[in-house]
Amino acid sequence: MLSEKIITQDVFGPNIDSKDYSTMKHTIENVVKRGVDIACSLFFIMLFSPIFFFVAVLIKVDSKGAVFFKQKRCGKNGKEFFMLKFRTMVDDAEILKKNLLNEMEGPVFKIKKDPRITRIGLFLRKWSFDELPQFINILKGEMSLVGPRPLAKEEMAGYDLWKNIRLTVKPGLTGLWQIYGRPTGKFGDWIKYDIAYVRNRSIFLDIKIIFLTLFAVLSKKGAC
Repeated sequence: MLSEKIITQDVFGPNIDSKDYSTMKHTIENVVKRGVDIACSLFFIMLFSPIFFFVAVLIKVDSKGAVFFKQKRCGKNGKEFFMLKFRTMVDDAEILKKNLLNEMEGPVFKIKKDPRITRIGLFLRKWSFDELPQFINILKGEMSLVGPRPLAKEEMAGYDLWKNIRLTVKPGLTGLWQIYGRPTGKFGDWIKYDIAYVRNRSIFLDIKIIFLTLFAVLSKKGAC
């Protein structure tokens, strides 16, 4: 700590301590991160626009209901926004949910073989195509390419400590849990990886997560 303080004093002057240096570092990284988010989201929206149209047609043909699934999620500092996905379940999925047993511990509802998922929905989830509309959320500044996956307000009730840590950054399209924690099916592992990301976040970690996510999707080991 002392050596870091001496280094920052030599470079930036005697009034900047290690805490100020850390704050400045995160500020610069946030600016760079936002620039990458804008550039990548614009690129992928244009690249996948033909797929957007094709998927929309398949969803409408396969089952009745809207093309997009919109749900309120908590963003940075707890500000709610509508997260977008391609609809992969039947139109009355929330009603049918009452008769299903949650296989994941904690407040998040997940089951491996969900009977509410449509035929096209299975394909979209297999290749993570259902997540593509979230590039719109990223472009709007509601999400980032990398970060903790956004949870609904009711899924965060009663967990004040990890909730506050989680909400200090924007939620992401992918994160550490999607790569390392998904197979366990444990909500505690999900939170552990989210907190680890927040505390160790950097541009280099984001790059590593993005490449590992691409590998996971292409090898069919997981989805975003």
